[in-house]
Parts: sequence; structure tokens; C-alpha cells
Amino acid sequence: MIGAVRNGSRRRAPDPMSPPADVALQLAVLLQAGVTPDRAWEHIVAAGARDLAPLTDGGDRAVALARLGDQWAPLAAVWQVAMTVGAPLAVTLRDAATAVRDADEVRDEIAVALAEPVATARLVAWLPAVAVLLSLALGFDLSAVVRSPIGIACLLAGVALMLLARRWTRRLVARAQPAAGVAGIDADLVAIALSGGTSLDAARRAAAEAGHPVTVETVRALELSMRAGVPAAELLRAQAARQRRLARTDGRERAARLGSALLLPLGVCTLPAFLLLGVAPMILGVLASGGGVI
Repeated sequence: MIGAVRNGSRRRAPDPMSPPADVALQLAVLLQAGVTPDRAWEHIVAAGARDLAPLTDGGDRAVALARLGDQWAPLAAVWQVAMTVGAPLAVTLRDAATAVRDADEVRDEIAVALAEPVATARLVAWLPAVAVLLSLALGFDLSAVVRSPIGIACLLAGVALMLLARRWTRRLVARAQPAAGVAGIDADLVAIALSGGTSLDAARRAAAEAGHPVTVETVRALELSMRAGVPAAELLRAQAARQRRLARTDGRERAARLGSALLLPLGVCTLPAFLLLGVAPMILGVLASGGGVI
């Protein structure tokens, strides 16, 4: 009894956020089994996805999904287009789950590829500070640094170079990060709208109203379908899959280039800062202890 009271008094850990791809797939399965959308959302929340409780209020679910964060924006757009044009929700959500999962895998692959160069850059950035600590451990008198103009100049220049190296490295890492969102989502949205039986112009408007106006690649796929006289939906899905493959390849290339790009702040800033903050104070300390002129 006491143990039960103690366990109940412990603070409950917050529930983790539900992955959008998993939620979309669960919804598709429930809807395909004949469950209504309202009951499907209730079942998912009852199964443990408490962060999705706003979806059971019966309001505009596309708006509610968008409010959950950027990772839910693609699913919110898919839901909005499907409800606007009356597209079959089960099939639509299966396709959305595949698209979101592909985008998540791309981001995961790029994060793994970036982990090693980023960790190396952060470690190397501490070399100047390590050099100062090493000088103190070896017993060098570093007080001469703050007593001479040359020492103060070395100190200021070294700190400035360290800060510049950190800022430069952060910018390089930020540029290597994958783009937000799902590649090819506009083509997916137009394909969803067309599967609901709407016209091409209405499908493009629905995608734009969902926050994803069609790109040049999607326009080319639509023009190809009109010239060839074939349904546009499959061409659009193929185009979306191609854009996700290109996003994966581009992410890997940017991660590979980052390793070389990080050598620039290392050579231009970090190594000179190491000399100014680590080697120069030791030399100044030796000269000061030997009676040399600084």
C-alpha cells in the first residue's frame, strides 16, 4: 500500500512525441478497416499518443496538426488537401506515411554522416585552451603575458581567432544540414487532389492553399502528362520519389564536403590561436624568467 502511494506520488515522465509517419500509417489501417476518422483519432490517443489529444476535439484537424510543430506540417497539408477534395483518406495517409518516413530517413542518414566531422571540429576548437592549461601544468610563468604589450596582443588575437573559428564552424555545419520539410511534397499533394477527382487547376490551388505551391519540377511532370495523354497522378508520385532520392544524395554530398570545409577554420583560425595562446606565452615566460627584453 505504501509502495503504491510512493509510486503514485512520483512525477510522471512526459510522454514522447508520436512520430508523424507512424501516426499516419496507424490512421490508414484504422480507416481502411472501416473506423471513422473521429474514432480513429480517439483510438490513437487512447493507445498512448497523448500529445495528439487536440485532434479529438472535432475541430479543423489540419490546423491542429500544424500547431503541433514543423514535423507535423506535411501530414497537416496532406490531411487538408484530402479533406478539401474528398480523396480517399486511407490510401492518402499510407502514401503520406511513406513520404514522411523517407524524409526522416534522409535526415537521419545526414545526421550520422555529419556526426564525425562535427565532433572532430568541436574537439579541435578546444586545442588553444588545452595549450594554455598544459603551459600552466608544466610550470611556465604566464604572468608575463599580461605584463607586456606583445603578450596582451597575443592574448586578444588568440581569443578573437577562437571565437571566429567557432562561428565559422557553426555556419559551415548549419549549411550542411538538410532542408526542412519533405522533398516533393507539392507533387504528392497535387497527386492526392487529382485522386479525389478534382481538376488540375483545382488540384494546384489545393496544394497552394495547404502551403506548398507547385515547383518547377512538378509543373514539368504535369506538362509531360498532358503531352503524353497519361494520368498525371503516377507521374507526380514518381517525381516526388525522384526528388527525395536527389535530396538524399545531395545531403550525403554536403556531409562529405563538410569534412574538407572544416579544415579552413582549423588552418586559418584554430592553429594560429593555438600558437598565440599556447606557444607564445611559453616563449614570453622563458624570456621573462631569463631576463630577456619583451
